Amino acid sequence: MAKVLFIVSGATYWVLKDGTRYPTGYWAEEFANPYKILTDAGHEVVVATPNGVTPTVDMMSLRPEMVGGNDSALELEAIIRSAEVMRRPLQLSDVRLEDYAAV
Repeated sequence: MAKVLFIVSGATYWVLKDGTRYPTGYWAEEFANPYKILTDAGHEVVVATPNGVTPTVDMMSLRPEMVGGNDSALELEAIIRSAEVMRRPLQLSDVRLEDYAAV
């Protein structure tokens, strides 16, 4: 099967104009849904982030009211927890795009 590269944000906060930090991260659905579809189909997913940092989920994206209810939120959380590739991302600058069938 194909090897697919996911490029995921490594940011944990934004610095606002007034200098305060606003928590952020990757949006749960944007990772979990395509990850599940691709891995269920037998494809290999590899994750890369700037500087190779472990990505942090934006906690707002796991709130039931943001994803259509408790069941959806729990399903997203389960997919993310099971995704070992999120705990060992490559450093984006080390990635060779020709090694992947899709990005």
